[in-house]
Amino acid sequence: MTSQEVKIRNVYFRAMNIHFDPVSWSMNTNIYEVNLRQYFPESTFQSFIKELPRLADMGIKILWFMPIMPISHKMRQGKLGSYYACSTYTDTNPEYGTVSDFKDIVKIAHDNGLKVIIDWVANHTGWDHEWTRTNPGFYKKNANGEFYDGNGWADVIDLNFYDQAMRKEMISAMEFWIKECDIDGFRCDMAHLVPFDFWRDARRQLETFKPLFWLAETEDDNYQYVFDCSYAWKFMHLSENIVKQQAGVDELRLLLSVYLKKRLPYTNHLFFTSNHDENSWNGTEYEKYGPAALCFAVFTCTWNGLTLVYNGQELPNHKRLAFFDKDPIQWTGKYELHDFYKKLLCLRSAFGEEPTEIITLDTKGDRHIFTFLKISRFKQILVILNFSGVQQTAHIENSLVNGTYRDLFTDTNKEAPSIQNILMEPWSYLVLEKLT
Repeated sequence: MTSQEVKIRNVYFRAMNIHFDPVSWSMNTNIYEVNLRQYFPESTFQSFIKELPRLADMGIKILWFMPIMPISHKMRQGKLGSYYACSTYTDTNPEYGTVSDFKDIVKIAHDNGLKVIIDWVANHTGWDHEWTRTNPGFYKKNANGEFYDGNGWADVIDLNFYDQAMRKEMISAMEFWIKECDIDGFRCDMAHLVPFDFWRDARRQLETFKPLFWLAETEDDNYQYVFDCSYAWKFMHLSENIVKQQAGVDELRLLLSVYLKKRLPYTNHLFFTSNHDENSWNGTEYEKYGPAALCFAVFTCTWNGLTLVYNGQELPNHKRLAFFDKDPIQWTGKYELHDFYKKLLCLRSAFGEEPTEIITLDTKGDRHIFTFLKISRFKQILVILNFSGVQQTAHIENSLVNGTYRDLFTDTNKEAPSIQNILMEPWSYLVLEKLT
């Protein structure tokens, strides 16, 4: 999209009077994705409650629960089926417990300073969703009058968004979770498959109850007009190409500049190295990145936008989790990366709700060293990343790099001259907080 096209798009949406203000706590925050089925051998809402203080201590601010609704039996994949093929929108999967149990989680999460959002699958349902019996007109049908899915997913069927009664029932179902359980927002699955105006209407109606956080699984820029945050899928794919030496810092700079140019004020992109889809279908971050995994994690936690931690990354988890069957994380109780994430997430939170500016620094044309300053009125950090498997010297000569810095991971001080030509080990990282 050219700059002129961006301007035309903005004029169009302003003319439609589409504007939403994000909740203040969604700035400089982070999200922890909870795959409750795979969390414990006997995963329930009640069993997860004991994790809340640990996650709060790690610096987590928002809990995103993957779909918690009952799963359809017809056309079910595997033994337990896909989380994303529900049979009703207004109840909980009996594997996990009751609506009352989930209500307890939300309350205790709030007591621990955590927000809670739930996965919302608006595009489709499972084959035996209750609406297939009570309101079959809510669904798309083929020439033979049969339910179908247009994306090649065998276990779900598409909803018909031309049906206004369906839209009304969908928004009513979303309202149920706000009023009954006091949730704080929605992560909307494949948001771009659902008409833009549905999300606009849903947000307008639902935010009469309370301000909410809206996360869209999409990279369609237009959806930023109704969502606070959208996915940075292109970054994740580019990061894999960097590891394969098929791309470098120049390509990263270009992509990040595109994100910045297309991003609307007060909206964000979500950066991550893993999530439920990536882990199950494409491999863990250690399969994809190998020794580069933590270097890319540092980037996602320090760059502007929001960052996602998938459950088990703090362990760290080195195995793919089955998607349709029970396959719990093998917790050891050690949480070896707890402090790693705690340092990064607490640093991110320390920027508060202040606007932050990113300044990328020239490293004399080096294709592997990526360096940037992140600055607010009250805080500044310098991040140096070696995106290569060999030693590299980071040449940083910029008047903005001056004074004394504290190394986030060693808690030692460094003076600016010692940073100007610093040897970086393969896939290493430095996060330096400005002191004076």
